[in-house]
Amino acid sequence: MADRETALKDEMLGLLENARQRTLALVDSLDDDQLQVPWHPGVNPPLWEMGHSSFFYEVFVLNLLDGTPSYDPSMDDLWDSFHIDHRDRWNRDYFPGREQTRNYMLTIYDRIAQRIREQPLDERSRYLYRYAIYHQHMHIESMTWCRQTVGYPPPPGVMKPASARGEQLGDARIPAGTWLIGMPGESADYAGEDFAFDGEKPRHTVALDAFSISRAPVSNAEFLAFLEDGGYRRPELWSFGGRKWLQSETDVALVFGEREPVLRAPRHPLYWRLHEGQWQERLFDQWQPLEPDAPVIHVSYWEAEAWCNWAGRRLPTETEWEVAALGNRPGEAFRRFPWGNEPPTPERVDMDTTMMARQPASAMPAGESPFGCRQMIGTCWEWTSDQFLPYDGFKVDMYPFMSTLQFGDHKVTRGGGCATSSVLIRGTYRQAYLPQRNDVYTGFRTCAL
Repeated sequence: MADRETALKDEMLGLLENARQRTLALVDSLDDDQLQVPWHPGVNPPLWEMGHSSFFYEVFVLNLLDGTPSYDPSMDDLWDSFHIDHRDRWNRDYFPGREQTRNYMLTIYDRIAQRIREQPLDERSRYLYRYAIYHQHMHIESMTWCRQTVGYPPPPGVMKPASARGEQLGDARIPAGTWLIGMPGESADYAGEDFAFDGEKPRHTVALDAFSISRAPVSNAEFLAFLEDGGYRRPELWSFGGRKWLQSETDVALVFGEREPVLRAPRHPLYWRLHEGQWQERLFDQWQPLEPDAPVIHVSYWEAEAWCNWAGRRLPTETEWEVAALGNRPGEAFRRFPWGNEPPTPERVDMDTTMMARQPASAMPAGESPFGCRQMIGTCWEWTSDQFLPYDGFKVDMYPFMSTLQFGDHKVTRGGGCATSSVLIRGTYRQAYLPQRNDVYTGFRTCAL
């Protein structure tokens, strides 16, 4: 028993140190001027992200478990996302600078590490540690898409994959049947190695008719065919919400002061441009030739929906997506990932801010699902047709706003993206984005009608 606790503590300390080092690398690789990023509704200043994540450890580990007072009570409201308006996070008069914020983070991390080493590791504390560490990784992802949004150099660790051609994989046929969806528990438990957020629980069964789903995400070339067929100028392909988005985005672009000339309305994915007769895509601070076989990313739900209408396809429901990804059936061994229960590895997934969705959509066969679907974990968050709603029997978790603030008006995406941390994701994980979001790493795959 003691050996098991020691192993679990070592694992927890490793997760904590990984989160610490990745966060420091994202901040330390920017100079002081870069840290004050331009205002944008989809990003936060990196120093605020660092301080907020450290504050989360204080509130949901040190305070909740031990009643430990805050490092600096005068700063609590400023690091709390519910007490500081989004625009105010850019006000230099409110917040400490780089060194003070960095020292705050290191102090809190050292306190958490000390607690892990010295205190018994019961199920409750193990759950709270994981929750805070995984929350940190959510902000690591948002710090990465911040660099993409404002056109900064890539974060440390981004690699350029070897050039490769893709292949046409077609559809996978999923048989009719009864399937297991979600993770076990009643949301408020402390589930150890089967950690899950409240939105993933409780586990339940669903009955589905047979359906066909694409084995790979939609590629840049496939999306370009829609664009060149006038897809953005054909209102019959767009829903009411999509047409409204096409009109409203013009004003948004003007407000945010894009460095590139602003079009009257979106006419292509967010980070594409036609330059000297060739399509290019911006990857952080560099314009590069569009990779035709790579998955299309940075597209909104409305763009995915319009493409489906053009192609005579449809987006999967989130239940169909999970069945195609995991294929879990009652009475059988449960799979957390498409390939089984081994942790994600680079040959299986494009995650952890490495390849940045530059490989072909058909790549990484080692990560195939039981039905032959590829890249269902990593590469891009995949839009589904569903609104983000609770499962029957839902109960709020220790952090009551993890899911509840998104219920109703957000769409479900699945699978994680290229900037998502691999320690965070499993096939049951549900992410919620507003349908207009295209600054995050979103793409899609489709089903036959």
